[in-house]
Amino acid sequence: MTDSLRVAMIGHAFMGNAHSHAWRTAPHFFDLPLRPEMTVVVGRDAGRAAEAAGRLGWAESASDWHSVVTRDDIDLVDICTPGDTHAEIAIAALAAGKHVLCEKPLANTVAEAEQMTHAAADARSRGVLTMVGFTYRRVPAIGLARQLVADGRIGDIRHVRAQYLQDWIADPDAPLSWRLDKEKAGSGALGDIGAHVIDLTQFITGDRIVEVSGRLETFVKERPYAAASTAGSLGGGGTSTERGPVTVDDAASFLATFAGGAMGVFEATRFATGRKNSIRIEINGSKGSLAFDFEDMNVLEFFDASNPAEEAGFRRIIATEPGHPYVGAWWPAGHGLGYEHGFTHQVVDLVNAVATGTDPSPTFADGLQVQQVLAAVETSSDTRTWQEIAQ
Repeated sequence: MTDSLRVAMIGHAFMGNAHSHAWRTAPHFFDLPLRPEMTVVVGRDAGRAAEAAGRLGWAESASDWHSVVTRDDIDLVDICTPGDTHAEIAIAALAAGKHVLCEKPLANTVAEAEQMTHAAADARSRGVLTMVGFTYRRVPAIGLARQLVADGRIGDIRHVRAQYLQDWIADPDAPLSWRLDKEKAGSGALGDIGAHVIDLTQFITGDRIVEVSGRLETFVKERPYAAASTAGSLGGGGTSTERGPVTVDDAASFLATFAGGAMGVFEATRFATGRKNSIRIEINGSKGSLAFDFEDMNVLEFFDASNPAEEAGFRRIIATEPGHPYVGAWWPAGHGLGYEHGFTHQVVDLVNAVATGTDPSPTFADGLQVQQVLAAVETSSDTRTWQEIAQ
């Protein structure tokens, strides 16, 4: 490695932990053209930010992101804050000439996402790059699925089924967190986890959703406030005796049409009792099928319809061989990867893009397109009508 890439991370909770691990780990397993430097972490509370800096490996901490994103010793800003702050931070960082990695979904509204995408396009003309953190793209089995589709192994795609199932707020007394506040989160299960399966299915298929018909539901209308000392992004910790309204969806489901003609069925819920982080995707084509579940993340199931009926069946591929995406830098074949590795792979791809001046993927424009799908599902639920996605 030669030159450094000096990083400022805004936010240090759940995603901040994951991103910090990635920035620490990537240069130790991958031969990177730039050396990431964890320069400063930013949090609203100076004391908690200082504690996070020491615990997560950042050289220093700060409590004012406005001053940090304009610093001369910062090259890249990593945004790990709630969605209501994404647009302001990203646009300011881009104006200051900093590369930006922004957690998903890109923004809380299409209008904000459009502003961010326009700012990114302007910054790109000055050599400044942007990426959206759809991290599950970097799971090796997902990369293999995309390659099999691109190689024509499953033929013409006819059906796409995608679910993201969690149960962390199935308890009606689980506390309110910012993820249950529309002003901060934009939406509930739809944007928080549904955005992932929208992006993943479009990534694997190489196709775009052009039409949706959806329904949103909030099963628990109010919840206890989290105790001030234990409030967390995933609702952990104690609660107070006061209750407040839940202003986002608990669950979302929608039908979709892809540009190539495939039919899609999507579901996102945080009320699937017993499901902790189950991302299930199945794609049926004219020549075969693929199936994936993140709760068995090192496995891709592949059905080849050309096999004789007597031998036909889904084949279980353990995606841990050195030739599978990203795997060669890690452990011997058969030694599985985990949730955190996707974030490390994201850093690797981003650092390589910055070093070569090429657009990382997914771009802000990709994030905007996902935001348009989310908005169309919400409008469809409100109006009980099919909604087209602007192309």
